[in-house]
Amino acid sequence: MSQTIKVSKFTKVLLAKYAAKLQERLGRRVSFDEALRHLLVSRDKKPELLAEVFGSVPEVSSQEVFRERRLDDERRAKELYL
Repeated sequence: MSQTIKVSKFTKVLLAKYAAKLQERLGRRVSFDEALRHLLVSRDKKPELLAEVFGSVPEVSSQEVFRERRLDDERRAKELYL
């Protein structure tokens, strides 16, 4: 089942660029869903991937993104286990 999420136009452009790079590397079409999943799963193995995507956003540092993701993970864990 698919769901809709809202992202800014700028974030959509960044995701499209990341998906294009991933498509080029894999040699096949890649959906936004797959690109986003790859980015999120890879952040634990290769944090520089997330820094590469968000590093070009002047008002958002990769450290802020990591901190926010960690807080989101903690909140989600609390919701699941409470």
